[in-house]
Amino acid sequence: MRLNRMIQAVDLHAAGEPGRVIVGGVLDVPGTTMFEKMTWLQTHGDDLRLRMLREPRGYPAANCNLILPTTHAEAQAGFVIMEQVEYPGMSGTNTICVVTTLLETGMLPMTEPTTDVVLESPAGLIRVHAECRNGKVRGVTFTNVPAFATHLDRPIEVPQLGTVTVDVAYGGMFYVIADAAQFGFRLTPDEGRDITRTTEMIKAAAAEQLPVVHPDQPGFAGITIGQLSGPPHDPANSCRNAVTVSTGILDWNKPSTWTGVIDRSPCGTGTSAKMAILHAKGQLGLHEDFRHEGILGTVFTGRLIATTTVGAGAQARTAVVPTITGTAWITGFASYVVDPEDPFPNGYTVGDIW
Repeated sequence: MRLNRMIQAVDLHAAGEPGRVIVGGVLDVPGTTMFEKMTWLQTHGDDLRLRMLREPRGYPAANCNLILPTTHAEAQAGFVIMEQVEYPGMSGTNTICVVTTLLETGMLPMTEPTTDVVLESPAGLIRVHAECRNGKVRGVTFTNVPAFATHLDRPIEVPQLGTVTVDVAYGGMFYVIADAAQFGFRLTPDEGRDITRTTEMIKAAAAEQLPVVHPDQPGFAGITIGQLSGPPHDPANSCRNAVTVSTGILDWNKPSTWTGVIDRSPCGTGTSAKMAILHAKGQLGLHEDFRHEGILGTVFTGRLIATTTVGAGAQARTAVVPTITGTAWITGFASYVVDPEDPFPNGYTVGDIW
């Protein structure tokens, strides 16, 4: 049998969220920075993302990462993150999955009890501290790129929902965050369909009414992801969230497009954005643990370790430096191929689940 472009990947999940990591089949792509490599994939190599994330090789909740040679002298490896409708600059669960893959497969040397790694993401350098024991990465703590709030307690008009009060912040992606109580949600798995539909509508309205651009990286612009926030179900935790990742582009005239999938984890960049908002409101200080529940009850522990500034002049914004701690588990190893006669080389979507 003649097969095209074999891809080797490790499948994992971090606190429940799948994070496939491509470790073979792509040597490198053009670009002098990881942001440029991401942009090249987006414009010239998007077939890889489609092939790995759409059916029959993927599914709506899937994420994928491509490990690449770093372009930065301080980093040991680089990676590009792929999601259903975009290439995020940064992702917490995917970072945890990439670090776990690099260390547990021996692509980078593991030292016990701790291993320090620097990764190059499209959003910048990510410094990682991994707790390791008996060949297993027991916990990953990474220092995220600076996070900052752009809008606090802003009313927006959402068709069918009316006036909704939201916050907007950057935590590696631009998030719109709304209080789940406005819609009667407790943020439980059985509410999933209604959570995604509501969040997608809020996100689309916020993107239209609250434009945002990263002051240092204008390539990152616009609200692309939404989060509903509520009280924790476990009193040991600080807050509960449900982040909805889009699986298509919302068309207000087509209710079938008001869909997405819930991040199964507490979401690393979403946790960073939420902490930036709480800090801006005076509700979270530096060096305080912020235990964030996801919809499955799994927890990421966040902490703000410093304040800083992003941008300059009139564009300057006060920001915070977050750390996120979580764990990933390898679930499988696979080789993905395309038969030259396959009618769906780049996969497909069907409206029953997408």
